[in-house]
Amino acid sequence: MNDIYIFSDANLLEQLNKGKYELGFYRVKFYTINGMPASEKTDTTGEFFLYPSGGTLRDSDMNIVFYSPKFDTYKGFIPPGKK
Repeated sequence: MNDIYIFSDANLLEQLNKGKYELGFYRVKFYTINGMPASEKTDTTGEFFLYPSGGTLRDSDMNIVFYSPKFDTYKGFIPPGKK
């Protein structure tokens, strides 16, 4: 079984498909290491915010922790529910 809280592009997209678009972002949750999304299971999780109009994933302090053109609407990404 896939653990959607392990940070990866596929798990981010899966959370977007299940999540709600609000005020220009999606709320997602991932395991963390030192406050950063972790690519392995850890004892801590954190809430992050994906802003598709820029392809940025931000932490709870709004610091950019990840950018990907795959999730950037200016590079052709169409957010779930916006098709």
